[in-house]
Amino acid sequence: MATVLVVEDDASVRAALVRHLSAAGHAVRSVGAALPALQEVTRVGCDLVVLDLGLPDLDGAEALRMLRAVTDVPVVVATARDDESGIVRLLNSGADDYLVKPFSPEHLTARIAAVLRRSGAAGAVPALLRVGGLVVDPHRREAALDGRPLELTRREFDLLAFLAARPGVVVPRRELLAAVWQQAYGGDQTIDVHLSWLRRKLGETAAKPRYLHTVRGVGVKIEAP
Repeated sequence: MATVLVVEDDASVRAALVRHLSAAGHAVRSVGAALPALQEVTRVGCDLVVLDLGLPDLDGAEALRMLRAVTDVPVVVATARDDESGIVRLLNSGADDYLVKPFSPEHLTARIAAVLRRSGAAGAVPALLRVGGLVVDPHRREAALDGRPLELTRREFDLLAFLAARPGVVVPRRELLAAVWQQAYGGDQTIDVHLSWLRRKLGETAAKPRYLHTVRGVGVKIEAP
């Protein structure tokens, strides 16, 4: 499992990529523009970036050059431009691979796996996720708090593991819906109900949070008490 940042301005395409890559076992974050992508990479980090070139704030080629100025994280470019000279320029600018749109999610997953193997980052995500006294094992699908096993439903575990892979990061509700519920759109009530159940099992409440914190109008984050 690797941490993948999807940079794609089309919300429906972005949700589909997040859904597919999460199902393939990756921890996935997503943004819709180049500048937030640069902030994510420098502030939080990731193992690989999937970079769309048609971004609203910066041309993707310029975004690639800016990424290369601050990190050597592998970048797979998704482009509608199939001219050979343009692709050569992208590779020379630091792209590790590219796909020409439209492409299948399976094709993207295979390219990501190949790039991660070459870069040695395929195992970069730790087997255990630790946030304070909370330990989450994504592979065994087990979680414990202060040494006490937690009895979680499938959705509760998926929600907890997704947040635990991003400690301190406020995850937008739309991203949670895409990654955990495989829905591009939906009501906040679904997330709130599962957060309430999860808080109860962590021994906390929304009024007195310890691990799970709601940032009103933005999303949810997990951090050590």
